Amino acid sequence: MAGPLDPIVSTALQLAGELGHEEVLILQEPVSGLRAVVAIHDTTFGPAAGGTRMRLYPSMDAAAVDALRLSRAMTYKAVMAEMARGGGKAVILGDPARDKSRALLAAYARAVERLGGRFHTGGDMGIDGRDVAVMARITRHVSHAGRMAGTEDERTGRRPLDSSDLAALGVFEAIGAAAQALKLDLAGLRVAVQGLGEVGHRLCRLLAAAGARLTVADVEVSRTERVVLELGATAVEPEAIYDVEADVFSPNAAGSIVNGETLPRLRCRAVVGAANEQLADPADGDRLHRAGILYGPDYVVNAGGLLSMLYELGETDEPGVIARVRQIGRRVSELWERSRREDVPPHRLADQTVEDRLKAARAARS
Repeated sequence: MAGPLDPIVSTALQLAGELGHEEVLILQEPVSGLRAVVAIHDTTFGPAAGGTRMRLYPSMDAAAVDALRLSRAMTYKAVMAEMARGGGKAVILGDPARDKSRALLAAYARAVERLGGRFHTGGDMGIDGRDVAVMARITRHVSHAGRMAGTEDERTGRRPLDSSDLAALGVFEAIGAAAQALKLDLAGLRVAVQGLGEVGHRLCRLLAAAGARLTVADVEVSRTERVVLELGATAVEPEAIYDVEADVFSPNAAGSIVNGETLPRLRCRAVVGAANEQLADPADGDRLHRAGILYGPDYVVNAGGLLSMLYELGETDEPGVIARVRQIGRRVSELWERSRREDVPPHRLADQTVEDRLKAARAARS
């Protein structure tokens, strides 16, 4: 007899096959109310790493698709950042404000522990450092660089690094690379910033300190007002950010924001931001290239958050991880220079680089 999950499993398996996933788990635990998807894309270079997010999805199918696409992006991000990790991602279905509980987090942590280290996770949308602390009592395979945010180290008097700090620093370095490619100075660079959450707000601080001129937008008015008051930015309505005349458009919120509707409205010379899956379709990246707009492939630009894992796990110290994050600007510059020489869109070159490295590593391993 056909069950209610049959269409979901069919769709997920089809996409997992297309994207080359190694393992996909659908988790259900009636007592705690846990419903989740864990997607392990590739472990060629090492255990899969990626955050866990909790949000409302219209269906388990939509949640599975999100996990599958994001986990593949994590593989590409890790390979381009030259980390000994693979890509994974997990999503928990539910409203974090209403459905999150210690029982649910514990049930999810037990599932992560059963994977035996094949998947290392941390916070993401809807899952913060406090949640990770609950899960860490059950599994070793979670960490979160923001767990001490807002406190100071007793020895140094400094606030410990947060993964959002590193993510913002990586985007800042990539925007600096864009300014250089456009033969402009950071001082006076016009940047339209979409999304003023943990990463977007930090990015605005870095840009303002460098003298950039900011136009900002966020769906939460309080975030916009805070950045305007703190940094002297100009605010526009969320939907108007695409129409702002700027040197760089920096998307730092939702994905799929470069699409058939928004792309013709862009009045910028480069798109460089932290949002995942910015292109609604790879063809939109081709259209940016034809329009002469530099595009920083998102998984190259936003790798600072993943690199923070090296700091969280003690594999490098603070100067070491900052140095790794600052290399993001160089990587993007090299992609743009190669794109100019070969007349190939940078996102296509980045994908090909990852696929070539994975193919070579698999051949060497076999």
